[in-house]
Amino acid sequence: MGAFTATEISVFYRLFSSVAEEMGVVLQRSAFSPNIKERRDFSCALFDSQGRLLAQAAHIPVHLGALPDTVAAVLEELDLHPGDVVLTNDPYRGGTHLPDLTLVAPVFVGERRAFLLAVRAHHSDVGGKYPGSMGLARHIEEEGILIPPRKLVSEGRFDREFWEDFLSRVRGRAEREGDLRAQLAALSRGEARLRELVKRYGLSVLEEKAAELQAYSEAYMREILREIPQGEYFFEDYLDDDGLSEEPVPIRVRLVAEGDRVRVDFRGSAPELPTGLNAVRSVTRAAVFYVFLSLAGGLVPPNQGAFRPLKILTEPHTVVDARWPAPVAGGNVETSQRIVDAVLGALAQALPEKIPAASCGSMNNLAFGGKDFAYYETMGGGMGGRAGAPGLSGVHTHMTNTLNTPVEALELAYPVVVERYSLRAGSGGRGRFRGGDGLVRRFRFLAPVTVSLLTERRRLCPYGLFGGEPGKRGLNLLFDREGRRRCLPGKGVWEIGAGEVLEIRTPGGGGYGKP
Repeated sequence: MGAFTATEISVFYRLFSSVAEEMGVVLQRSAFSPNIKERRDFSCALFDSQGRLLAQAAHIPVHLGALPDTVAAVLEELDLHPGDVVLTNDPYRGGTHLPDLTLVAPVFVGERRAFLLAVRAHHSDVGGKYPGSMGLARHIEEEGILIPPRKLVSEGRFDREFWEDFLSRVRGRAEREGDLRAQLAALSRGEARLRELVKRYGLSVLEEKAAELQAYSEAYMREILREIPQGEYFFEDYLDDDGLSEEPVPIRVRLVAEGDRVRVDFRGSAPELPTGLNAVRSVTRAAVFYVFLSLAGGLVPPNQGAFRPLKILTEPHTVVDARWPAPVAGGNVETSQRIVDAVLGALAQALPEKIPAASCGSMNNLAFGGKDFAYYETMGGGMGGRAGAPGLSGVHTHMTNTLNTPVEALELAYPVVVERYSLRAGSGGRGRFRGGDGLVRRFRFLAPVTVSLLTERRRLCPYGLFGGEPGKRGLNLLFDREGRRRCLPGKGVWEIGAGEVLEIRTPGGGGYGKP
């Protein structure tokens, strides 16, 4: 790595990542929808000229781990020129699920492509059968509009025809248009900051430091992996069901530690499902990358180099490697969480002092809307207990890194009143170090809406470790106007009338160690 000192590592890592961070600030402040403006359901990243991840902001793990595959697909399928902006949400080409719209733009210095910028944001609706585009679908077309990589802007020329066609097919046109324009603004800010760095340091210096930074991350990750005792570690965890049957869905992982390399093998997991709980390979890769970056404790700069010592094996047409036309909306948000639980369960056998018990295990997805509006949010839960400390309560864990939507913002924008928002006392699993508690969130609808739920850990509890007890399962309740209560399944779509109440009780985390 030459004369690349620790100070230079820190300086250039911060310089590159600050570009992505500032892109995120621009996006958040410019966006229209509460999901992006308030919950920060977006991610920004910087790539080198060859499409290798160079730096990312501390945004959504499932987005950031998958973005390299999206950029690779863009470079493979399109010739990029100055002034181009590519739009895609194709989950089979590095995407996650259809609501995550991604913009990719090259940054040229003279006639040479020097960098690429990417920004991914979850839009509250992209068409499809159900408001919010997160319903329990049977085919990818029911989930919304699928956009293979295409140029939204070609050498500075805006594709107005495609823009208008897309906006005419989604709910909440003004929000969608505002959020997309905010993404364009974020790209513009990122390019401006990169040009300032080029002017200050010169392109050759930046390229040299980019390569050395990736090499540093690879070397550091290999040191982390050497701490795992060599051997094979197997773990199996389950999704509650596919939303149609009551059969649990197994996710199996065999982790093989070989010195400074690790093989993560998901072959043998359940076949592709008939509903949208399927995860594409990019999501599975993102979940694995997240676990090992977390294992490094934030010390490894997250870039392409850090991923090189990890080999991930999947079988096509399984729940962890879905192919067209399998629906995938829930794979990104729910199956990704279970993949993390499975990998952590395997690692707990090798590194018991470093691995926590299972957290909430669900993003607790709620979408609702009508003909002209749509809303989407995820809800936190309990964190698993870990050696030396209890789990945190009421937080987003693992593959989500979003915030809650403030009650005031939600009630201002949509026909709903939030009657309760609190911790769910006693829902964390008992243990020497107790699991964190989940949440209770209670919505009274002021107008008829279509509600979609994609939630997990409603049948099977988040596991405890080393004698710790499991966390409590989640619960979805519907109250009619007379107050009569009905328990809803974890996944489904319902028509709910004005005056009816939906209450979501999210799971707690598992306990760690014997109580």
